[in-house]
Amino acid sequence: MNMGRVILNIVKNLKSVSWRTQILRFAQDDTALYILGLTFLFLFLPIRTEAQESFRVMFWNVENLFDTKDDSLKNDNEFLPDATRHWTYFRYRDKLTNLAKGIIASGDEYVPDLVGLCEVENDSCIYDLVKRSPLREAGYRYVMTDSPDQRGIDVALLYQRGSFRLLQHQSIRIPHEQVKRDPTRDILHAVGRVISGDTLDVIVCHMPSRSGGQWETEPYRMFTAKVLRQTVDSVMNVRTNPHLIIMGDFNDYPTNRSVKEVLCGDGRLTNLMQGKKEGTYRYRGEWGMLDQFLVSEQVPVSGVQILRHPFLLEEDEKYGGNKPFRTYNGMRYNGGYSDHLPIALDLWLPIRDDKDCYSE
Repeated sequence: MNMGRVILNIVKNLKSVSWRTQILRFAQDDTALYILGLTFLFLFLPIRTEAQESFRVMFWNVENLFDTKDDSLKNDNEFLPDATRHWTYFRYRDKLTNLAKGIIASGDEYVPDLVGLCEVENDSCIYDLVKRSPLREAGYRYVMTDSPDQRGIDVALLYQRGSFRLLQHQSIRIPHEQVKRDPTRDILHAVGRVISGDTLDVIVCHMPSRSGGQWETEPYRMFTAKVLRQTVDSVMNVRTNPHLIIMGDFNDYPTNRSVKEVLCGDGRLTNLMQGKKEGTYRYRGEWGMLDQFLVSEQVPVSGVQILRHPFLLEEDEKYGGNKPFRTYNGMRYNGGYSDHLPIALDLWLPIRDDKDCYSE
């Protein structure tokens, strides 16, 4: 496609309802063209800096976002340039570009206010994503964990400082010795002030995997859920009007005991993904809802969805239909995004008359 014609088409469509979609569509098959399109995108994209009523939260398991450097303290040997996966700098750069594209497309009029991520190796990966990828123009800040997980993967939270004023954050360690298991990911708890004047508690988690068998590993997820539940109870006991959002890859479904009984059993948390027919992860041709939002009753939810952008999907040649367009199929490089689809939660935040309720 002629480059001048592409630019003309991008500018021409900026005022249409689908201008963001047009940019992403033009760029789907060409990385250089995509970056050019994003340049135009951010020239006209209104990054939120003032009071607003809508507030979008996104969560995404980004499937092994590893850098290319060897960490002698972690088992990251699969993701090195000379390893069996041949994880080169160019593949890493393409992964960052893909993730930036997915996050930008997950906004509506604006980029998401909060983005929870899991399966991130370290701080360097998140820094590269928010500062050295096409996402850099969005101006995200971030906080993340530094877990004892043997592979070194962590969870992170990106936030727009104009709509979420970070007050504090902490990592919650899972005492794995009590259940005689390998260390798992820390839970991230961030606290911020939103434009309504309310304090918003945000928890990002990545529960222990099912590797080794669902039932064999269930006790570890139950134990981790109980640790998380202690944090939830603490928040609800301290806050007069608790606004709490939990997002993550639970490695269990809404009907499994760790979610249904431990986290949501007393009715103080609502699982917004309960009853949805679609899923975020596909295993042997079946979709499952591993990625979920849990909220307290005070959270003003206006909608929740699984983000099924066409570029995040590919044909499932074995089982039929579509499946997530992942980075690797087994050991074969596939060049995609993730083996999970992102999810999005929309809130409606009433704006107080007190103009100082959010000021620094």
